[in-house]
Amino acid sequence: MDEVGGGDGYVLHPVGRVLSPLTDAASAPRQGDEGAPAAWLVFDPQVEQALRDLRVGVELLVLTWLDRALRDVLAVHPRGDESRPETGVFSTRSPHRPNPIGLHRVRVLAVDGLRVEVADLEALDGTPILDVKPVLGAADER
Repeated sequence: MDEVGGGDGYVLHPVGRVLSPLTDAASAPRQGDEGAPAAWLVFDPQVEQALRDLRVGVELLVLTWLDRALRDVLAVHPRGDESRPETGVFSTRSPHRPNPIGLHRVRVLAVDGLRVEVADLEALDGTPILDVKPVLGAADER
């Protein structure tokens, strides 16, 4: 597996990559529920056992490394709208930030071996997947 990060001693090993028709950040939706097409999460064989309980219909949180983001941005105009006041990136969902970790809430559409098709993923094609976690329900359902 490839590495991402690293500079300060932290090394992350992606567990897969996004396979998506989205290839250009400028034309991609800003959030998954704003018209993102279906996409595939394609996992490395080393994590196959981790996928065994994923089912169609469940909601997941996908953490990605936004590998094309700028890492020296600390403040932005939210959603690129210059009429809005400049805001610190920790109060926004901007991809441009010191550690460009993407957080995406998706719904599983299909599971096919090492591939999981999802709805509402706005990540670009080739984006490294860092981790996948379930969306938790009420405390008594966990």
